[in-house]
Amino acid sequence: MTVSTATATRPAHAAHKSGTLSPHEQGILWDMEEHFWTSGADNARATTATNAVMVFPYPPGILQGDQIWTHLRERTGWHSVAMAERRVMRCHDIAILTYRVSAEKPDVPIYKALCASTYLNDEDTWLRISHQQTAVN
Repeated sequence: MTVSTATATRPAHAAHKSGTLSPHEQGILWDMEEHFWTSGADNARATTATNAVMVFPYPPGILQGDQIWTHLRERTGWHSVAMAERRVMRCHDIAILTYRVSAEKPDVPIYKALCASTYLNDEDTWLRISHQQTAVN
């Protein structure tokens, strides 16, 4: 039995048609991401979907919904952040930002991590639906 090349090629699923964001949209999302780190839990909550999921180094680990805000109230307010190795991927109304962060605040060691945040464009408003951090040395 032979398989035609048309049958053997990848199907045209939406995930195979991913792209990127305009420079303006990228600027909006990167600003939101920086403020997620530096502007406190109330700002982070305002730009995050109600039942979002976040994964932090253990503890606390995997958090969802209101669990996130208990954790972030104690751990936000970084004085400065530097985001390197930035990458953006878009598929329809979903955008994923990935980056390496170095964050500083008084009396705390510099925090370094690999991060990924997923945003949903919901009626022309971007909302974070997930965030993940992997601590690195």
